[in-house]
Amino acid sequence: MTTETSTDHVSLTARVRVPDTTLAREAAELVRDTTSELIYHHSCRVFWFGALQGRRRDLSFDPELLYVGALFHDLGLGESFRSSGRRFEVDSADEARRFLQARGVAEDSVRRVWTAIALHTTPGIPSFMEPEVALVTAGVEYDVLGIGYEDLSPADRAAIVALHPRPDFKRRILGAFTDGVRPKPETTFGNVKADVLEHYVPGFERGDFVRTILDSPWPE
Repeated sequence: MTTETSTDHVSLTARVRVPDTTLAREAAELVRDTTSELIYHHSCRVFWFGALQGRRRDLSFDPELLYVGALFHDLGLGESFRSSGRRFEVDSADEARRFLQARGVAEDSVRRVWTAIALHTTPGIPSFMEPEVALVTAGVEYDVLGIGYEDLSPADRAAIVALHPRPDFKRRILGAFTDGVRPKPETTFGNVKADVLEHYVPGFERGDFVRTILDSPWPE
């Protein structure tokens, strides 16, 4: 990982710091060892962007919970989860829950992290929930979709990308999404990953909510 010593980085870390705890270090080690460089750096940026959005919105959040939620949020895209039959968000959330429970973290904190991960691709709901839930989604939306891009300064963006580079990120993250959900297309019904498979998987037919209602076994 690049060590950044510029004035921009010093200014950035004066406002946001990666938690210096055993839990945070073990989370980072696990995710770094079990995911690709692409997912690891993306997940770290999600923490930084989410935390900065939290400071900007004057939200009181637990940096450690936000960090774990950000790091684990895409773990379920990995190859070992592709036969689970479940949404990758749920696989990711369950892995985070196992990690936290094994270390004796309080159940309310575990619930917050689980919810933050499970809902990070469900727009319009997380922003009304606990800060950690809202900010994992805010970090994902910033890094992947560019939502709120101008909310943060160019200097902050540059410092974060220097720490966690994103070469060819748009194409590569779409590839990771495709590979992660292609084996279980039924899990994309009603969520944004249906868009991914429609673009990149020939023959994919997305679920139709209206057709599902009209074709249900109910007579009326």
